[in-house]
Formats: sequence, C-alpha cells, structure tokens
Amino acid sequence: MKLLVYSAKDFEIPFLEKANSAQHKVRYIPEALDSNTAIKAIGFEAISIFSGDDASLVVLEKLRDLGVKYITLRSAGYNNIQIKAAKRFGLKVANAPDYSPNAIAELAVALLMTINRKIIVADKQVHAHNFDQKNLLGCDLVHKTVGVIGVGRIGSVMVKIMHGFGCNILAHDLQPNGDLVEKYQVKYTSLEELYAQSDIISLHVPLTHETHYMVSENAFNLMKPTVVLLNTARGAVVDTKTLIKVLKEKRIAGYATDVYEKEKGIFFKDHSARGIQDERLLTLLSFENVLLTPHQGYVTKEALKNIADITFANLNCWADGEECKNELGYETLVL
Repeated sequence: MKLLVYSAKDFEIPFLEKANSAQHKVRYIPEALDSNTAIKAIGFEAISIFSGDDASLVVLEKLRDLGVKYITLRSAGYNNIQIKAAKRFGLKVANAPDYSPNAIAELAVALLMTINRKIIVADKQVHAHNFDQKNLLGCDLVHKTVGVIGVGRIGSVMVKIMHGFGCNILAHDLQPNGDLVEKYQVKYTSLEELYAQSDIISLHVPLTHETHYMVSENAFNLMKPTVVLLNTARGAVVDTKTLIKVLKEKRIAGYATDVYEKEKGIFFKDHSARGIQDERLLTLLSFENVLLTPHQGYVTKEALKNIADITFANLNCWADGEECKNELGYETLVL
C-alpha cells in the first residue's frame, strides 16, 4: 500500500520507518493536511495525519476524489476529523489509542511541579547569578486534594502518581473505576464538588460537544483562588477568553498546559524569527503564573514507538482485509 505521511517530523520518522519494515511504500512530508495540501495525496491509497491536521468535510471530499481510502491518525484524539463525513465518503479511519498514558500523565505532573516550585523562575534567576529565594515560594503536595476529570487510561495513571505524593483524590467520570476506589481511595463526585474542593485540577477528557468549554465561567466561580489548573487534554476544553479574565482577576493560582485552543498554524512550527500574532496566546504567555508547553506530551521514545507501531498495525489490517480494532465508530460525534 502507498502511504503519505502528513506533518512528518524528523524525530518521529525513524520510529515510523522501523515500524514499517519496508512493507509499505511511504512518503513523508512536513506539510500539514489542509484544503491546499490535500492534492499531494494523489496516487496514495492511505494517508497518516497528526492532531494538527485539518480533515474537515471539504478536505475529506478532496481526498476521496483523489482515490484515498484509508486515514490512520498518529494521535489518540480525533476532533480534527469529521468522522460522519468520512463514513459518507467511504473512508476508513483509525486512531492510535493508548499509545502511552504514562507519557501524558507524567508531563502533567512535570507541569504541576514546575509551576508549583517556580522552577522556571529559579532557573532564570540562577543563570543571571541571582540566588535569592523570595520569589520561589511553593507548597507541599502531600495531603492536597487533586481533582482528576476524566479517569480513563491517562487519568488513571495520574491518579496513581498523585496518590504516591500522598494526595487526596477526587475524580469525575461517566464510568467510575472501582479498582481505583479500592486501591487508591479515590472518591468519585460531581463536577461541582470537584471544582469547589480541589487544590489541583487535572483535565484528561477528549474534546467532544459535551467537553467543549467545560471549564468556563461557572466552573471558575466554584474554584478556590489557590487552585492550580492542569490541561494536557485539549485546548478547547478550557474557555480561553474566560481563563484570561480569571487570571487577570487573580481568581486562580496558576494554569499549566500542554495544549491551546487555537493551535492550528502555531503549534508544531518554529516562529522565533517572526513571532506570533494570536493576541490571546500572547496574553496567556504574559502571565507569570501560566506555564505552556508546545503539545509535547507524546514526545517520548516509548510513545513515538507505540504510535508508529499502531499506525502501521492499522494499515496492515486494512491491507490484509482484516478488521481493524482501532477503526473509529462512525456513530461517534466529535467537534
């Protein structure tokens, strides 16, 4: 099968090449998929896309007309592809679920520790030969209440790690995990109670119609002014406009995130020469109590290997006419 890999990054290509083992004819291009670059898929039966690629209705229609039959995502999330349109056009779509829950949860903890203990501030100070400590006040995590919203594979790992710190865990999920309750004393509760009681809140939900702007004015109104909010899920789970307002009013202690609501055209690229024009992102970056990383949760050796293996496992199933376990159910509604 001929595969075109969009948004191919130099550091991931070796993992993809090893997973392929020269079985499929693969071309790698750095460009993201959109209505302009869809034409590059001419002559390819399959494409692979990343979370920043645009697989909207117009793009999918173009891909169908070009002869593309299969789309394998190198991500667990798939809010960037219109699944119902893909079905209508006869395209098969699969994602890469469960590629490394540890990678994402561990980054969430790294973000928490960095913002809590003022690591970036301290690093900048000592590089300037300033060894003063007056701006470095943090807090112990032991006995703090951590609210985990979305307790699937990643959220479960987050629960285990925070339990290891000696934290009390509140959780919210549509399907409570009895094993976590028994082993880690997790208390499942309503969103309202979780918002109100938590010292730290960590988001681990997919982006759907239900979770879009889940954290907005009503949620912030319930939170403690000392809360730290972590987001390694999707940017649009948090209402950015309201978040900025809340930060200006000092109604939360900090926001640490690996994602942003309007990543398209900004993330996964180097803008250091020309800068960025997104005013909301620039405003977020101006706050000392905001920590933002460039969607790097998946950037570990283990995660990249697993993503590559799953990507080609999906392709192999289709090539062999077998059922693909990661093929997305078309009844799923996502943004």
